Amino acid sequence: MKKSVIIFFIFVIIIIVLVTVLYAFCIIPHKQYSNSDFDIETYISSVDKDNDGIDDQTDILNNVRKYIKTKPKYKSKYYGTGYPDDEFGVCTDVVANGLKGAGYDLMELVNEDIINNKEKYNIETVDKNIDFRRVRNLDIYFKNNSISLTTNLSIIEEWQGGDIIVFKDHIGVISDKRNKNGIPFLIHHANPMQINYEEDVLELYGQDYIIGHYRLS
Repeated sequence: MKKSVIIFFIFVIIIIVLVTVLYAFCIIPHKQYSNSDFDIETYISSVDKDNDGIDDQTDILNNVRKYIKTKPKYKSKYYGTGYPDDEFGVCTDVVANGLKGAGYDLMELVNEDIINNKEKYNIETVDKNIDFRRVRNLDIYFKNNSISLTTNLSIIEEWQGGDIIVFKDHIGVISDKRNKNGIPFLIHHANPMQINYEEDVLELYGQDYIIGHYRLS
């Protein structure tokens, strides 16, 4: 009888630990909140780059979601087309495809900025097809050409769906969904093992991992 009780408690502990780990890594979905739950006014851009009747901020978010619905497989490859033309992609492609659908061609824009500001990028050989798919280059580009915002996650009202977030070696787009603390979810593509592309992971990554927060217009 004693032995069965011990086995039962061990089993319960294992289940609790397993559930905790699965929840922490977003395998188990987290409860979602919106701006209205925190009395935060949703930002709407005054710009509509592609003149489709949808403001840039909303357009970027919509097109990022459209891209991740294709469930791209994580793989770093070089493409002569610049933009991946198959089922693969990496973190920068989430941003590039979201912006492209809103009327911003990052391949052209980053290439132009590199040519005009070579001293800032410090690139030996400029390659239009790949330069816009590197996190470091995108951080420099957005710093030069967009609105820089806080990297402090505790200032929750300054984080809006459609914003771009840059980490030390990663990049993604801020979701309009939030967790119970008001911290936004992240739309990103981080590794081959990733199951969901929209996740409550910013607190898991940690404040020190964030190096940039940008809004296009």
